[in-house]
Amino acid sequence: MEDDREEILIGAVYPITGRFSSADSTIEYSIELAVEEINNSQDNGVNIWVITEDDQSSVAGAVEAFNKLIHQDKVPVILGPTSSSQVPETSLIAHQNQVVAISPTSAASGLSAISDFVFRTNLTTDVLIPNGVRVTQEKLGYQKVATLFDDIDLFSETSDAELRKALTDNGVEILTTESFQTEETDLSAQFARITASNPDAIFISSTVADVSNILIQGRALGVPSDIPFIVNLTLSRDLVEAAGDAAEGTITFTSWGSTAETPGNQAFVRNYSTKYGIEPSIWAAQFYTAVHILAKGIADAQSTDSAAIAAALAEIRDFDTILGKFSFNDVGDAVYDPIVLIVKDGEFEVFE
Repeated sequence: MEDDREEILIGAVYPITGRFSSADSTIEYSIELAVEEINNSQDNGVNIWVITEDDQSSVAGAVEAFNKLIHQDKVPVILGPTSSSQVPETSLIAHQNQVVAISPTSAASGLSAISDFVFRTNLTTDVLIPNGVRVTQEKLGYQKVATLFDDIDLFSETSDAELRKALTDNGVEILTTESFQTEETDLSAQFARITASNPDAIFISSTVADVSNILIQGRALGVPSDIPFIVNLTLSRDLVEAAGDAAEGTITFTSWGSTAETPGNQAFVRNYSTKYGIEPSIWAAQFYTAVHILAKGIADAQSTDSAAIAAALAEIRDFDTILGKFSFNDVGDAVYDPIVLIVKDGEFEVFE
């Protein structure tokens, strides 16, 4: 019996070296698992093959990876990049070469509108933050807060701006906004000013490279345990483990939780954990979902042509995924329900 499926080679760009490389294996595993499921499924009219490039945790590295995949390997689709700071330049390359780029993890608002070939499957800050502020303020009743952000990272910068707007819109007073720079190790001056202001909660906008260090330093420098840290999106299971007791009670506005009863989620968590011996992180969940969304786009397009795939992806509405019912909006950003989690006894639970 002949296999008349579409065969497609796609690129994947993520950090294998550099400061964000801790997510490397979890991303690799999730792509592998999703591709295996798709290629073994009788329902999918597609066989996917993946070629991976290291973005070296930098904008220049992501640009280099995109150029190689497009010009040497001739891929019509690239999964990536991972960070918001990389998206403007890689999107331009994708647009100029009419190659589909799906970023599974970037979240700064406003970036997908760059091109009809650019899509993102993570929720953006302008969706996550207003929801998270509403949910947490309702329960915790905070009236005055401090914010802390990385002022050289695009995601962190836009996240802090969205936070300050959402907090102000909810009548919350912002006592102080402190900044640092990626991989800055000594935050004692910032935390001295934060603790002196006596906030009800502290909001953190940071890359994954710094989150656990911020939590550890904050508690070590005297932030009382009854003042919650609230992290936008970048708190993952491995960072909670790295921060240990300092992560206890930390709240995160996020797009996926391992306990969610969304379509196929419990099977994903079980299969991933069994196969790789570790529980999936949010980054694993996002890349896994992006591969399945891409497979739907290719199947719907009935083509491996990038323009046809881009057009088919743009039409996806209410597709069942582990993130929930998934749609793309008119600029290629993801639409599904955000969630809020809290760390209890070292594990994520739904914040209620």
